[in-house]
Amino acid sequence: MASWTTRQNKKFEEALALFDKETPDRWHNIARCVGGKSAEEVRRHYELLLKDIMQIENGQVPLPNYKAVGSNSRGYANEQRLLKNLKLQ
Repeated sequence: MASWTTRQNKKFEEALALFDKETPDRWHNIARCVGGKSAEEVRRHYELLLKDIMQIENGQVPLPNYKAVGSNSRGYANEQRLLKNLKLQ
């Protein structure tokens, strides 16, 4: 399986926000936005993302042990907030 660049991942995330489950030809539209990937590659990438999210939400992936920077440890709190709010379905 070909790797995804940081730019392709960003475009993928943006396209997911534009084309929901009800969009006709969703994977073709997302692939067109990503560039360099087929509709099938995009669909598989989405399925892997869902699997990763399920593992995180089920506590199967340990959270990183972030060090506090200075007296402000909000970076960890922000990460927790983002994980809590990440729902793609």
